[in-house]
Order: sequence, then C-alpha cells, then structure tokens
Amino acid sequence: MRKIYVFDTTLRDGEQSPGVNLNTREKVEIAHQLERLGIDRMEAGFPAASPGDLAAVNAVARAVKDVTVIGLSRSREHDIDAVREALQGAQDPCIHVFLATSPIHRKFKLRMEKEQVLETAQAAIRYAKKYFSKIEFSLEDAGRTELDFMAEVVGMAVREGAKVVNIPDTVGYLNPAEYGAIFKYLKENVPDIEKVQLSAHCHNDLGMATANTLAAILNGADQIEGTVNGIGERAGNTAIEEVAMALETRQDFFQAKTGLVLTEIARSSRLVSKLTGMVVPGNKAVVGANAFAHESGIHQDGMLKEKTTYEIMTPESIGLKESKLVLGKHSGRHAFREKLLELGYELSEVQVNEAFVKFKVLADKKKEVSDEDLLALLEEKLVDTPEVFRLKTMFVTFGNEATPTARVTVETDSGTIEEEAEGNGSVDAIYNAIDKVTSEEVTLSDYSIKSVSQGKDAQGEVHVLLTQNDVSAQGRGLSTDILEASARAYVDAVNQLIEKRKTFGKRDRVTL
Repeated sequence: MRKIYVFDTTLRDGEQSPGVNLNTREKVEIAHQLERLGIDRMEAGFPAASPGDLAAVNAVARAVKDVTVIGLSRSREHDIDAVREALQGAQDPCIHVFLATSPIHRKFKLRMEKEQVLETAQAAIRYAKKYFSKIEFSLEDAGRTELDFMAEVVGMAVREGAKVVNIPDTVGYLNPAEYGAIFKYLKENVPDIEKVQLSAHCHNDLGMATANTLAAILNGADQIEGTVNGIGERAGNTAIEEVAMALETRQDFFQAKTGLVLTEIARSSRLVSKLTGMVVPGNKAVVGANAFAHESGIHQDGMLKEKTTYEIMTPESIGLKESKLVLGKHSGRHAFREKLLELGYELSEVQVNEAFVKFKVLADKKKEVSDEDLLALLEEKLVDTPEVFRLKTMFVTFGNEATPTARVTVETDSGTIEEEAEGNGSVDAIYNAIDKVTSEEVTLSDYSIKSVSQGKDAQGEVHVLLTQNDVSAQGRGLSTDILEASARAYVDAVNQLIEKRKTFGKRDRVTL
C-alpha cells in the first residue's frame, strides 16, 4: 500500500480564509491537535508577513516534536531569512519556496519573461540550500502553466536539490482529468523525477479540490496538501479528511493511504471550527453533523437491518461516538472525568476541576447535558487570554414600544465599572454599554450565533469579529441565554484585541 504524505496548511492557507486571524496560542493549540492527527508536514505560516506571524511560527516550531514544521517564503532572500529565523528550535524544519509560472502571472503580476522566472526560482533555491536541508518548491498557478515550461522549471528544481515539488491548482480551474494528466506528463518527461516527491495542492473554486487531489494520487503524486474542514482562500482548499477517508474507504481502488490517525478527525474538525469561527456545514462530507444521520424511513429501515446498506464509513472510524450518554446536575466528578476520557480529553486535575464547575452551572440551567454541550464547554476556552475586562452582571430591558436598554457590570484589576446604554436592539444596547466600560473604539465586523445542542434549553454559541484599525480579533461566548452569550463573546473579543495589539502587526496574505 503506497504511503501518501499529508502536508497540512490549516495554519497558513487555512488562516487566509476571510475573517480568520488566529493568535499564537490558538495556532499552538491547533498544531498540537494536528500532531495527534498524525500530519507528516505542517505549514505553520508565512514569517515574512509580519513580526507577529514570525513569532507565531516560531512558537509552533518549538511546540511540536513529531512533525516537519514548514515556513512559506517567496523567492526572495528576505523571506528566506525570515523563515530561517522563525524555524529556530524546530526539530525538523523545512522551507517552502514558491514563484508563479503561468503566462497570466508572469505578465501581469511578476512582469517577467520565462528566463527571468527560471533564474529567480533557481537563485532562491540555491540561497535556501545554505540553511535548509529540506526544501519544497511550488510553481504558483501551475495549473495554467504551459506543460513544456512547467517541466523545465520542475527539472531545474530537481537538479538544484529540492526534496518536494508542488504543482498547485491555485485558482481551482482544472478538472480531474486535466490535473491528473499533468502529474503523468511530469513523471514521463522530467529527468530524474524520481528524486523528488510530487505534491498536489488544490483549491475548491469549482468544487473539485478533493476529486483533483485524488486524480493526482492516481497519476503518481506522493504528497497531498490541504486543510482541516477545507478552509482557505475564497472557496477553500482540499479537505484533508475527505482525501484520507476516500483512500481508506476505497483502498481496493487507490492502493494508497495516508498515515493519519483517523479517529482524531472529528476532534480536529471541531477544534478548527471553534477557533476560526467557521461553522462546518451540516452536509459537509465526513465531518458534517448530518454525515452519519439518517431521516428517511427507507434509509432507517435499511440501517436497522444492516448498517452498510447506507453507511460506507462508521462514525467510530473518525472518532465519533454513536451513543448519546447524557450527564445531569446529579452526576459526580468521577462520572464527569470518565465522560471526558470517553470524549478524548485527558485534562489535568486543575482543568478537570475548572471544567466541572462550569458543567455544574450548566447542569442547573439544563435538564440534560449532551455530548455536544460538553464539547462546547470544554473547547470554549481551555487556555485563556489575559482578561483585562471580566463580565460580572448584565441587566436588559426591552419592549416592542420601548427603546432597549442594557446595564452591564464589568470587573477589572483596578475595580468594578458599571455603565448603561441604549441601542437599536438588546444586543446593540449591551454592546454600547460594554463600549462605554472599555473606552475601546471598535467595529463589529461579524456576528453569528448557532445552537450547540437541541431543544428549547440548548446552549447558544456566539462568535463576534471586532476590528480596530488594522487589527481584528474573534470572541466566543457560550450560554443558555443568547444575550449573555453575546455579551461574553464581545468582552472576549475586546480582551483578544488588547492582547493582539501587543504582538500582531498588519498581515500580508499570500496564496498558492
């Protein structure tokens, strides 16, 4: 069975999803989960983008041990030096150098002829070789590059000592037959091509990223690149969980598989969704809420007789539990701890105690606490941002013939502050009151709410995105009361902004 290496770019290309901006702690938290998932190579970021991104890449590089950590670089010495600095302390560092090769990029973006592109790429690889033993080179927009020129660039990269050569479908333009044919052509026409691994990096603009990636594997690709949940620029990247499960489920056809720990897929999906604020659609393949749900009477009848009539994968194979064991307010600490272990959480005694207190508060509000409630409770915030402001109490008045008014009390290290404000609605009034408390001038760029579980007493999870000049931050709040969840999310985002101002500058963004 041929091994397919997995290059995860959730922390780089995935973070370039509009509205997503992970801080260092969040990146490290995701990195640890990707390590548990069994990723072979992890692209931690683009160090030359900003001092904050460089520091975040360095934090990831020092945090993980059993995975190759990669930094992205344009074909510039300055960028290569930034990656070199960012990957200090990494157990297994690698640099990912790229340059566009397609006619449209050469003409309008680079303003270079073919010879200049070839010379620039060659010089970058040679400079990177001074500091890195592992180099991946990418031909940006390879999907729209002439085959003969592509082969020439790939041949140069092979001769210069690159270990991996990436052939991206940067704009999601190709279909599986076209994309697979590129790999077949390179395998047949580039001398010494067996000295490098060929990598597939697809975008999902036409909904064919997974299909294109599988076509590349069938035609000799050794590595696939993608993100958890398929997040990324525009319509996103290849979803690595989809490729991994396609190879696992259809081993008879592909004769290849990844080395991922498949039972960590569901947990990885939840964590990335929580920290990025990007909700996984219910009908999303493999990890969507409906992926293993059956409502049709015909389907239900078939499932009761034989599960394989309508399920080609099992929930357990990706780390989900079929049982819906529910805890309540009478549950003890021992049962709570066992439930955490069942859900895949090994927490310290301090973390268990903190989580148990939150659980008891929730259990007093809800008749039943479901697995989904517990997961949301645990993943809401195990690692806290320093809290400059802490929501203590909130009082809201509203009537269809009266102006909504909110009074909030917020604790700080120097004392308690209480303010009152009006608004167009209850949430607006709460946010206006919090603005008066914090004296922070912010813009609410996004607000979303979803139900964590089912029923009238379901917990609501609110995500907000606040912007202040060039800095943005996400906040999350969880409560059975939507207004309280909204207030907690807003205060969390303000605290995140204050912390982020200390370390993050304006971000540059790059796509392959």
